[in-house]
Order: sequence, then C-alpha cells, then structure tokens
Amino acid sequence: MRNVIITGVARAEAAVVDVLAGLGVATVHEAIGRAGYLGPGLRPIQDGTRVGGTAVTAVCWPGDNLMIHAAAEQCRPGDLLVVTTASPSTDGMFGELLATSLAARGVRGLVIEAGVRDVAELRTMGFPVWSAAVSAQGTVKETAGAVNVPVSIGGQIVRPGDAIIADDDGVVCVPRRDVRQALAAAQARVAKEEQARQALADGQLGLDLYGLRDKLAARGVEYVPEGTADGLG
Repeated sequence: MRNVIITGVARAEAAVVDVLAGLGVATVHEAIGRAGYLGPGLRPIQDGTRVGGTAVTAVCWPGDNLMIHAAAEQCRPGDLLVVTTASPSTDGMFGELLATSLAARGVRGLVIEAGVRDVAELRTMGFPVWSAAVSAQGTVKETAGAVNVPVSIGGQIVRPGDAIIADDDGVVCVPRRDVRQALAAAQARVAKEEQARQALADGQLGLDLYGLRDKLAARGVEYVPEGTADGLG
C-alpha cells in the first residue's frame, strides 16, 4: 500500500445523497440490484438513526489510528468517514474526542471496520457510528496508511466521494457517478412498495399479490387436507 493522502476528491451530489438517505438502506440496496451492501458485520451503536453522506476513506494499521486523524483534515460538511484496517482489528480506534473533531467539521458519522469506544458519550452527543466491534482497547498513532483511496469492506469497494447510506439495517454504498440512477430506481421501488402495502393492508395475501401460487405448484407443493394423506408427519 502506498502511503498517500489524496486531496481535492470529487463527491457525489449532496442533494441527491440526502434524498437517497431518506429512502433507507434496504430500499436503496434492492433498487440498485442488491449491490453495495457492506455486510452484516457493521452494526450501529445507536437506534433509529438514518444518515447519508459522501465517503472520505482511511486505511489504518491495526491498533493505530494515525490515519483517522489525517483523514479528519480532508473531511468537509456532509461527509461520512469510512475506515478500514490493513488486517483485521477490533481495537477501539475511535472515540469521543475524534467524534468531537469530526462533528466540528460537519461530518455526519463514521463507518469503521474495526472497533469504537466511548459509546455512551458518542450516543449522548448524537454522533452516529456503524462499527464491527465495541472495545475499550486503545490504539497508538505511529504507522502510516492512506486517506482517500479505494477500500474494501464486506466484499464491496468504497471509493472516495461515493454515497454512503446508513441506518438500523446497516450500510450501503452507491458509486458517486450512479447516484441519480440509483435515486430514480429507489423512488420507483418506494412507489411499488406503497401499492403492495395498501393491497396487503386490504387483506390480499402475498401468495396472490406476488403470483407465488404458481411457483408453489411448479415446485411440486401440494395442498393436502389433514388426515387424508398417508406418510405425512
């Protein structure tokens, strides 16, 4: 890995990212072809928070948060900091003081494939975090890494400036050049789901609404009255 800090990164359109954030992770993930989900290993430390922002990325060494401090300088209002490590780590690499610094720069939250600490303080100050672990284990500030380079989390590539949407369901990444297309697809999905929601509320079964009876029949599923079939448990 080259030890670099990339400056002047282009970002996804902020207004589009904000609308995407309101639609939620599950909707956006489904709308873009079930892509971009950073996996179940990232969990929110808070409940009921939904945010969107543009990615500033950092690659750190395990147990070393030097590059998070370096990344803070590259952050601007509307960003979300996305951090990973060169090899797996659960150390508490981020806490209240770093959150205070980021919040002062208008950063909307943190996604980190490692650990965080000062969780109670982070919740109290309303700084949202999605992390792979919570750990009191501290870190040093010694080893160079990189800022604003592509990173891999959960099998997905996150590039600087991509749209990051995060809520109780996890985190999804939308490439910055695809945000308008993603928004159109997500809004269409919301409209379709509203129609389905109304039909289900009116008493229609999913079996009929989604045409699932034919699927059951095609897979050999039979409806058998109780007591009329031998050999059934």
